[in-house]
Amino acid sequence: MTKQEIFDHVCGVLHDTFDIEREKLSLDARLYEDLDIDSIDAVDLIVKLKPLVGKRLDANAFKSVRTLGDVVEAIHEMLVPA
Repeated sequence: MTKQEIFDHVCGVLHDTFDIEREKLSLDARLYEDLDIDSIDAVDLIVKLKPLVGKRLDANAFKSVRTLGDVVEAIHEMLVPA
């Protein structure tokens, strides 16, 4: 899966789950400051993204995530075989 496909999927989840306008969604959009995603929302987001990765997501992988681009990068790293 490409980073663009991951981005598109995450944007869909953010729009459908949190009613975030698609115009606000960009790789450099900050989750907390720009998108109003709080810590509870972040947990919900991780749960919604689990089917994309196909395995349990490690919450620690998302501790340093600050932007939508960081989310895409973290998921991409989980999908790329080691």
